[in-house]
Amino acid sequence: MDYSAPEKPVLRLRISGIEPESIVDGPGIRMTIFTQGCPHLCPGCHNPQTHDFNGGHWILISEILEMIEENELLDGITFSGGEPFSQAQALVPLAREIKERGYHLVIYTGHVYEDLISNSATTPAYLELLSFADLLIDGLFIFEQRTLDVPFKGSANQRVLDVQKSLSAGQAVLATF
Repeated sequence: MDYSAPEKPVLRLRISGIEPESIVDGPGIRMTIFTQGCPHLCPGCHNPQTHDFNGGHWILISEILEMIEENELLDGITFSGGEPFSQAQALVPLAREIKERGYHLVIYTGHVYEDLISNSATTPAYLELLSFADLLIDGLFIFEQRTLDVPFKGSANQRVLDVQKSLSAGQAVLATF
């Protein structure tokens, strides 16, 4: 009989790539992880190479954590895409580790906050992932509303939400800077 502990599952993500130091994907210097796969297919998307769910490559969460630990300049981490919530369950362990290490977490999504909350009954990982986030930039990118005038947003319809205040209030709360 084998009494050894069961093996831990291999935790990995399908990503398009990683920007090791960004100043445009949230406050401060951040590592941005571009998840692979997006159901929204927004016309004029800044990252169309992230749309194909079979594109990109696999990376172990442990490899991402090593990259984070090696960079002493980082203030935070950003999950972008693609659509991060398409891999919410796989991102939860990474988000937990990021927060345990004291980093700020931003998540970009084409979904709106209210839909993520209402759909968390059938997809609990949505709420679990949100529970680790500091800021959520939500809403589809709309090419006709694109803007370079508002920090962290691609189009004027998108919102920058304070996730922890939103969860506490039971409704979307805009972040203040």
